[in-house]
Amino acid sequence: MTYPLILASTSRYRRELLERMTMPFSVEKPEVDETQLAGELPLANCRRLALEKASAVATKHPHAIVIGSDQVLDLDGEAMSKPGDFTTALAQLQRCQGRTLICYTALCVLAPGHTPLIDVVPTEIVYRNLPDAVLIAYLEREKPFDAAGSVKVETNGITLLSAVQSDDPTAIIGLPLIRLTDFLRELGAL
Repeated sequence: MTYPLILASTSRYRRELLERMTMPFSVEKPEVDETQLAGELPLANCRRLALEKASAVATKHPHAIVIGSDQVLDLDGEAMSKPGDFTTALAQLQRCQGRTLICYTALCVLAPGHTPLIDVVPTEIVYRNLPDAVLIAYLEREKPFDAAGSVKVETNGITLLSAVQSDDPTAIIGLPLIRLTDFLRELGAL
């Protein structure tokens, strides 16, 4: 039996990544509170949220394969997520200067009759030391207020970094397609 594929996300970046796989899918907004729990580490936070997002949509569509994902940047055990505005984004970039951070991208796939498939793909990101004027110009140009850690590596944000290391280059953009391919094959959906 073929199940419909649903991406549980509001992220245009995740939608664009999934389109690369040329499979039919729909998108549905998961109704999930993304507030980090007290004492919750970034790795646990993104893993929990990926599962909650997939579960929220799967509850409404029990005969579908549902993909949930979440991304958190880890700065010394503190979760940095989407800044939402210019001031917060600038503060995030200033804190990251000359630092190496881990970006965790969690993936959860739920399918009828299967246990949840979940994994987290880490990406190491090394920030350059740059003057505030460069950071401000970047923020004014790119407006990365919907990107974890205020950096969009798929655009000019790559100039703020000196290295990016991962087993899956799509993880940093928001959806680890290599791991997703593994999961879909395991389910017989690919």
